[in-house]
Amino acid sequence: MGEVIAGLHAVTVHIRDAERARRFYRDVLGLKELLFDEKANRLVFALPGTSTLLTMHPAAPGEGGRDPGTVSGIVFRNPDPVAACREIARRGGQVTAEPTTVETSIGSFVRAVVADPDGNEFLISNRTD
Repeated sequence: MGEVIAGLHAVTVHIRDAERARRFYRDVLGLKELLFDEKANRLVFALPGTSTLLTMHPAAPGEGGRDPGTVSGIVFRNPDPVAACREIARRGGQVTAEPTTVETSIGSFVRAVVADPDGNEFLISNRTD
Protein backbone atom coordinates (compact mmCIF):
# COMPACT_ATOMS: atom_id res chain seq x y z
CA MET A 1 0.00 0.00 0.00
CA GLY A 2 1.21 3.50 -0.82
CA GLU A 3 0.93 6.64 1.25
CA VAL A 4 -2.15 6.93 3.41
CA ILE A 5 -2.07 10.74 3.42
CA ALA A 6 -1.05 12.41 0.16
CA GLY A 7 -1.57 16.05 1.18
CA LEU A 8 -3.91 18.52 2.84
CA HIS A 9 -6.76 19.86 0.72
CA ALA A 10 -8.78 21.90 3.20
CA VAL A 11 -9.35 22.78 6.83
CA THR A 12 -13.01 23.23 7.75
CA VAL A 13 -14.18 25.28 10.71
CA HIS A 14 -17.77 25.27 11.92
CA ILE A 15 -19.24 28.72 12.50
CA ARG A 16 -22.59 30.13 13.60
CA ASP A 17 -22.92 33.21 11.38
CA ALA A 18 -21.41 33.22 7.89
CA GLU A 19 -21.53 36.98 7.36
CA ARG A 20 -19.84 37.69 10.69
CA ALA A 21 -17.18 35.06 9.97
CA ARG A 22 -16.75 36.48 6.48
CA ARG A 23 -15.92 39.93 7.87
CA PHE A 24 -13.40 38.46 10.32
CA TYR A 25 -11.50 36.20 7.93
CA ARG A 26 -11.58 38.66 5.02
CA ASP A 27 -11.36 42.05 6.73
CA VAL A 28 -9.49 41.29 9.97
CA LEU A 29 -7.16 38.46 8.89
CA GLY A 30 -6.96 39.68 5.30
CA LEU A 31 -7.49 36.27 3.69
CA LYS A 32 -8.51 36.12 0.04
CA GLU A 33 -12.14 35.08 -0.29
CA LEU A 34 -12.67 32.46 -2.99
CA LEU A 35 -16.35 31.72 -2.36
CA PHE A 36 -19.23 33.14 -0.36
CA ASP A 37 -22.46 31.20 -0.85
CA GLU A 38 -24.95 33.20 1.18
CA LYS A 39 -27.81 30.74 0.63
CA ALA A 40 -25.74 27.75 1.82
CA ASN A 41 -23.84 29.77 4.47
CA ARG A 42 -20.54 28.52 3.06
CA LEU A 43 -17.23 30.36 2.80
CA VAL A 44 -13.91 29.40 1.25
CA PHE A 45 -10.67 31.32 1.70
CA ALA A 46 -7.19 30.87 0.25
CA LEU A 47 -4.37 30.40 2.73
CA PRO A 48 -1.31 32.35 1.57
CA GLY A 49 1.69 30.29 0.53
CA THR A 50 -0.26 27.03 0.23
CA SER A 51 -2.89 25.34 -1.90
CA THR A 52 -4.82 24.35 1.24
CA LEU A 53 -8.26 25.93 1.54
CA LEU A 54 -9.88 27.27 4.70
CA THR A 55 -13.59 26.46 4.48
CA MET A 56 -16.38 27.21 6.93
CA HIS A 57 -20.08 26.72 7.40
CA PRO A 58 -22.61 26.07 10.16
CA ALA A 59 -22.64 22.38 11.10
CA ALA A 60 -25.50 20.45 9.56
CA PRO A 61 -27.55 18.20 11.86
CA GLY A 62 -25.63 14.97 12.38
CA GLU A 63 -22.58 16.23 10.46
CA GLY A 64 -20.10 15.60 13.23
CA GLY A 65 -16.87 17.47 13.73
CA ARG A 66 -16.09 20.22 16.20
CA ASP A 67 -18.76 22.62 17.42
CA PRO A 68 -18.36 26.32 16.60
CA GLY A 69 -15.98 27.95 19.04
CA THR A 70 -14.06 24.77 19.88
CA VAL A 71 -11.40 24.71 17.16
CA SER A 72 -7.82 25.23 18.26
CA GLY A 73 -4.37 24.14 17.16
CA ILE A 74 -4.37 25.58 13.64
CA VAL A 75 -1.19 27.62 13.25
CA PHE A 76 -0.92 30.56 10.85
CA ARG A 77 2.54 31.83 10.00
CA ASN A 78 3.70 35.43 10.11
CA PRO A 79 7.33 36.59 10.35
CA ASP A 80 6.31 39.18 12.98
CA PRO A 81 3.50 37.91 15.23
CA VAL A 82 3.72 41.03 17.41
CA ALA A 83 2.97 43.35 14.48
CA ALA A 84 0.34 40.91 13.16
CA CYS A 85 -1.49 40.95 16.50
CA ARG A 86 -1.37 44.75 16.66
CA GLU A 87 -2.93 44.89 13.19
CA ILE A 88 -5.57 42.27 14.02
CA ALA A 89 -6.56 44.25 17.13
CA ARG A 90 -6.61 47.50 15.12
CA ARG A 91 -8.98 45.85 12.63
CA GLY A 92 -11.31 44.80 15.45
CA GLY A 93 -10.09 41.23 16.01
CA GLN A 94 -9.55 39.58 19.37
CA VAL A 95 -6.08 38.59 20.57
CA THR A 96 -6.70 35.98 23.28
CA ALA A 97 -3.04 35.32 24.15
CA GLU A 98 -0.50 38.07 23.60
CA PRO A 99 2.70 37.23 21.69
CA THR A 100 5.25 35.40 23.81
CA THR A 101 8.64 33.89 23.10
CA VAL A 102 8.85 30.12 23.36
CA GLU A 103 12.26 28.52 23.95
CA THR A 104 12.90 25.04 22.55
CA SER A 105 15.95 22.82 22.28
CA ILE A 106 16.39 23.88 18.63
CA GLY A 107 15.76 27.61 19.04
CA SER A 108 13.07 30.08 19.93
CA PHE A 109 9.98 31.44 18.22
CA VAL A 110 7.14 33.83 18.99
CA ARG A 111 3.51 32.76 19.13
CA ALA A 112 0.19 34.37 19.95
CA VAL A 113 -3.46 33.33 19.81
CA VAL A 114 -6.36 35.09 18.10
CA ALA A 115 -10.03 34.12 18.06
CA ASP A 116 -12.74 34.44 15.44
CA PRO A 117 -16.23 35.75 16.37
CA ASP A 118 -17.33 32.23 17.42
CA GLY A 119 -14.31 31.71 19.68
CA ASN A 120 -12.38 29.36 17.37
CA GLU A 121 -8.72 29.99 18.21
CA PHE A 122 -5.76 30.18 15.84
CA LEU A 123 -2.10 30.49 16.69
CA ILE A 124 0.09 32.98 14.87
CA SER A 125 3.75 32.03 14.92
CA ASN A 126 7.02 32.91 13.26
CA ARG A 127 8.26 29.35 13.69
CA THR A 128 9.78 27.91 10.52
CA ASP A 129 10.90 24.44 11.61
